[in-house]
Amino acid sequence: MSVKKINVPLNRVEGDLEINVELDGGVVKDAWSSGTMFRGIENILRGRGALDGLVITPRICGLCSTTHLAAAAAALDMICGSDVPDNARRVRNVALMSEHIQSDIRHGFLMFAVDFTNPAYKGHSLYDEAVRRYAPLKGRTALETIAETKRVLEIIAILGGQWPHSSFMVPGGVVTLPGAGDVLQCKTLLMNYRKWYENRVLGCSIERWLDIKSGAGLDAWLDESESHRESEIGFYIRFSREAGLDRNGAGHGNFLSYGSLDMPRETSVKAGGGDRLVPAGYAVGTNVMGFDQEKISEHVAHSWFRDYEGGRHPFSGSTMPYASGNEGGKYSWAKAPRYDGQPAETGPLAEMVVAKDPLFTDLVKHGGPNVFVRELARLARPATLMPAMEVWLGEVATSGGSFYNPPGEIPDGEGFGLIEATRGALGHWVKIKDSKIEHYQVVTPTSWHASPRDSAGVRGPFEEALIGVEVKDTDNPVELGHVIRSHDACLVCTVHAIDAVDGTGLIKLVV
Repeated sequence: MSVKKINVPLNRVEGDLEINVELDGGVVKDAWSSGTMFRGIENILRGRGALDGLVITPRICGLCSTTHLAAAAAALDMICGSDVPDNARRVRNVALMSEHIQSDIRHGFLMFAVDFTNPAYKGHSLYDEAVRRYAPLKGRTALETIAETKRVLEIIAILGGQWPHSSFMVPGGVVTLPGAGDVLQCKTLLMNYRKWYENRVLGCSIERWLDIKSGAGLDAWLDESESHRESEIGFYIRFSREAGLDRNGAGHGNFLSYGSLDMPRETSVKAGGGDRLVPAGYAVGTNVMGFDQEKISEHVAHSWFRDYEGGRHPFSGSTMPYASGNEGGKYSWAKAPRYDGQPAETGPLAEMVVAKDPLFTDLVKHGGPNVFVRELARLARPATLMPAMEVWLGEVATSGGSFYNPPGEIPDGEGFGLIEATRGALGHWVKIKDSKIEHYQVVTPTSWHASPRDSAGVRGPFEEALIGVEVKDTDNPVELGHVIRSHDACLVCTVHAIDAVDGTGLIKLVV
């Protein structure tokens, strides 16, 4: 067998990500995930005012800035012992969920499904239809997605003043007081988005979709009507199965959810996770266990940071860059987060597994994690969120309660904000001393996924998910792009170009 190393040309991954793989006979035998940009937000925050994280951390990401704000506010709530009113919880939740339901669909049809139009699929029976739907800036679904997701984001602008990078969440609640007209406008925007999502994405009502309880039930749903088959999810299922996406991208099979969306004390929404709508937990396969944030650690043995032994909890972590360029062991600016010493996948599929969703539990139990089921979970997640959003907007309109309880001066102390961002588990760990930030550590979902090897040499989730993938054309490795994009990587978008092959056998890409 011939051994070949390639650097994978990836864009549509939100940024500076470099993937190198070793192929043996066209099959991936090893892989390395390298984050090529140093973030350094934690260092910027040290010594600043206690509230500055509410303004600075939403700038970490222009896609899920509301979630960073929520995590920063939650950490300060813990330090202050804040009593967050029910209405503030509702407003925070609705804003977060608005960000999720637009990003899930944008990723599905503007980032992931674009690969269905790749020339590698010209022999696929659904290729021409894929081009009509997903061709960038021309496809019917692509254009609809841009328009519809833009409108639903107005909910965050109404509740938070702007999107992205709003700062309306503070310790003790929110600083906005939405009036009856604001709430009505939000309800109308959500109603219209739901109507489009049901008609075009699902091809059925949310209630009918949520009634699917197994893989067999999914097949029955697909055959039930033409509207199901021709919906975006129906088309996705048919295209993906013929393309073999259900046979690639397994990874380690560990799933992590921090839990998210704090429940108001008085609400008619039924919680799936006790005091949170989205439950927390850790799963090996479909075996779900409890979650303990003390079991989180970050390793830097293969990251361009000053070494320390083993892994450190974020409260003890440091972000001291070290990149001499003279050693082969370190290859990424991403750290290597681990839960109880193990790498873990996070995001919509992990949320579904931890919540014991019957459909996705059955799909993982019988087919394991893979590209197909991972992206299907993302396309389906809005169906689990919009009904609760509707209820909470109605309760804001009728409850008449407060939106803010002053927490007083921020005392010395430490706290953490753990939440499910659009791409998965997001954590902020904060220490305050003398009204200033003494310590700040952020672990993002893509830190989990794009992790390099840890101190024990165990691959990160991207790296492991690539093992065993067959690449038919090394000049157009679309199969590898599917695997990475199914995790919805979040780094700043870049464009790559292939350079000439040199004598090392490595295909080089210039950014």
